[in-house]
Amino acid sequence: MDLDLSPYSVHTDLALEAKELASSRHGDTIPGVHTETAEDDDMVITKMHIENEQGSRAVGKLIGNYITLEVPRLREKDSDLQDKVATRLAQEFSTFLQRIGITKEAKVLIIGLGNYNVTPDALGPLVVENVMVTRHFFELMPDQVSPGYRQVSAVAPGVLGTTGIETSEIVQGIVERSKPDLVIAIDALASRALERVNTTIQIADTGIHPGSGVGNKRKGLTREFLGVPVIAIGVPTVVYASTIVNSTMDMMIDHFKQQTSNTSQIFGLLDGMNESERLQLVKEVLDPVGHNLLVTPKDIDQFIEDMANIIASGLNAALHDAIDQDNVAAYTH
Repeated sequence: MDLDLSPYSVHTDLALEAKELASSRHGDTIPGVHTETAEDDDMVITKMHIENEQGSRAVGKLIGNYITLEVPRLREKDSDLQDKVATRLAQEFSTFLQRIGITKEAKVLIIGLGNYNVTPDALGPLVVENVMVTRHFFELMPDQVSPGYRQVSAVAPGVLGTTGIETSEIVQGIVERSKPDLVIAIDALASRALERVNTTIQIADTGIHPGSGVGNKRKGLTREFLGVPVIAIGVPTVVYASTIVNSTMDMMIDHFKQQTSNTSQIFGLLDGMNESERLQLVKEVLDPVGHNLLVTPKDIDQFIEDMANIIASGLNAALHDAIDQDNVAAYTH
């Protein structure tokens, strides 16, 4: 009998982490998945292309293109580094637009997903507050719009628990009325690694499923559903308690292995379990008592504002030629 172990799998919204998990099972080379990694000062940029169903099944992510910017030092609140990340985000996003055939005249709708009243989930609404919207100028006074700007609109539709309406239905209605050529969806994500929380930005052309980071199944904002290309930008802001416990076990076992080769006497059966088996055990203990919490850093309020600023500034520079991509700092603060 085949057991369904999917409820006990490590949850992550990051394609990079999903690929790392797949590599531990299938080896570094996964058919249908191509990755390219480059380091730039304080940043590590990974570009991944999942080209077929075989690669999609192995990694557990949709066919498409993914870019991940990892910047561990973002937690140091260095404003110069934040400006540098916003600049690099603008450059990578511009290249991303060109790759999927979005012209400089294309109309853009930015959707800020999430709940403004829940700090780890407020990334989308905060980005919407900071992006440069111009559609109303094109509608009301087109002759006064300077060259180098495009039509950009933005909305934060709220969450199902507040509005009583599926986010995808709200966005679908807006798309039908405003007729954008591209939708950009911003959302908070869940990671499997604490070090990537609030230090990582993911861009994907596969769309997004609101609520997926906290285990909610919702209709997706995808090209198939909305009829226009959808680019998702996300930042991991939370991690499951079970993931933290599992990672702590790994670190403890590795630590004791540096001291002694006989770790089985200390950890017993845990020492012989692989990561998935240990995670299954942890979830079996935590889930029934409701302790598999979503955890976020204590200074998330400052982190979320910084990340929203970086993303908004990067988008402003990428979407409007009038904004100098090499001087994003002028639009960041």
